[in-house]
Amino acid sequence: MIKVHHLDNSRSQRILWMLEEVSVPYEIERYQRDKSTMLAPASLKKVHPLGKSPVLEDNGLILAESGAIIEYLQEVYDAEGLLKPAAFAERQQYRYWMHYAEGSLMPLLVMKLIFGRLGKPPMPWLIRPMAGAIGQGVQKNYIDKQLVTHMDYLEQHLATHPYFAGYQFSAADIQMSFPVEAISARAGLGKYPHLNAWLSNVTARPAYQKALETGGPFTIMR
Repeated sequence: MIKVHHLDNSRSQRILWMLEEVSVPYEIERYQRDKSTMLAPASLKKVHPLGKSPVLEDNGLILAESGAIIEYLQEVYDAEGLLKPAAFAERQQYRYWMHYAEGSLMPLLVMKLIFGRLGKPPMPWLIRPMAGAIGQGVQKNYIDKQLVTHMDYLEQHLATHPYFAGYQFSAADIQMSFPVEAISARAGLGKYPHLNAWLSNVTARPAYQKALETGGPFTIMR
């Protein structure tokens, strides 16, 4: 049986969702973040040298990276091809968004998380005011402006496409879900009706809801 090494409140939630979409049985090995650092526990390094989640085990394979795992599950277990567009143009969109999610969008969100925590414990109290000011300055003058550019881009795309790869729900939507949920948590989607509608639509899917039941409470770190 497939095993998912699942870290709480992490990208591995997407893998549970993908598995529910393709209706493949799986088991979960659960890991909890360190409460002081919010990092994955050292025990994950016994599974993969980077010590990160998600990691998937299947038929002797050990796979890391959300995009690679989702593509593997689509290729091996999506027998009817329901989660990957058949048309050439839409397949190119599919490929693009599968890479864009972690290659372009998530680095900005990780930066926002890191700079947003400057000036807070466990940083020494003496330098917290200066560190906090630096963090706020970087966010205001660079990160937030870049995020607006990306959010405008996503909104424009979804204004003419109900899903990221076109008119069919696909694994690209699963891959894009985590960064969009992170945007919603850290910046809000109030000014982006199409992006908000897309998120409401895909997270209402039965497979998404089942993945939440199976994986447990899911909250994006702010």
